[in-house]
Amino acid sequence: MARVNVYIDGFNLYYGSTKDTPYRWLDLRQLCSQMLPNDYVQQIKYFTALVNARPHDPQQPIRQQIYLRALRTLPNFSIHFGHFLTHSCRMALTGTNPAQKVWVDKTEEKGSDVNLASHLLMDGFNGAYEVAVLITNDSDLAEPVRMVRNQLHLGIGILNPHQQHSQQLKNLATFIKRIRQSDLITAQFAPTLTDAKGTFTKPASW
Repeated sequence: MARVNVYIDGFNLYYGSTKDTPYRWLDLRQLCSQMLPNDYVQQIKYFTALVNARPHDPQQPIRQQIYLRALRTLPNFSIHFGHFLTHSCRMALTGTNPAQKVWVDKTEEKGSDVNLASHLLMDGFNGAYEVAVLITNDSDLAEPVRMVRNQLHLGIGILNPHQQHSQQLKNLATFIKRIRQSDLITAQFAPTLTDAKGTFTKPASW
C-alpha cells in the first residue's frame, strides 16, 4: 500500500466533470479513496481561485464559499488559491461586414497550475509521498510530471476528469484513469454538514 498525495486542479475538475451536473457537491476525499482503493491517501491538496459574481449568476461566489466550507471538513485536506486576471482585448464581431472589432474584458484563472506544480515537486523532494496523483488533464503540467517520474523516480498517476486523455500526460504518467459519472455519484457529501461554526446545507440550486 503506497503513501499517496493527491493534487487537484480544481477548475480542470469542474469544467471536465461537474459543471452543469447535479454532482458538484463532490466529496473529494471519498472520490480519491474509491479510485485509489489499494493506496493510502495521506494528504489532498486542492488548487483553485475565488470566483467573482456575474450578472447572470450573482450567487456563484456564495455557492463556491459553501463548497469550500464543505471541503474544509475533510481531514488532511488543504486549499491553495490562485487568482483571476482580467485584461482587455479586441475581438471581431461575427456577422458584420465590413468586420467590426470591439473591446472586451477577458478573465483568466492564473497561478493554480504553478502552485500545484510547486507543491508537487517540493513534496517529492522532501519525500512526502511514494506516489503522487494529479486530478487534471492539463498538459501544461507535463514537465513536473516528467520530473517526478524521471528525476525523483517516484510514481505519478493521473485521474482525468475529461472524456479524452492528454496524450502528453498519458505518455509520462505511471498510470491514468478517467473519472466517470459513476465515480461522481458515489462520492457526494451528505446534504447537511457540520463544522466548528455550525450546520450548513448543500446549495439549493445544486
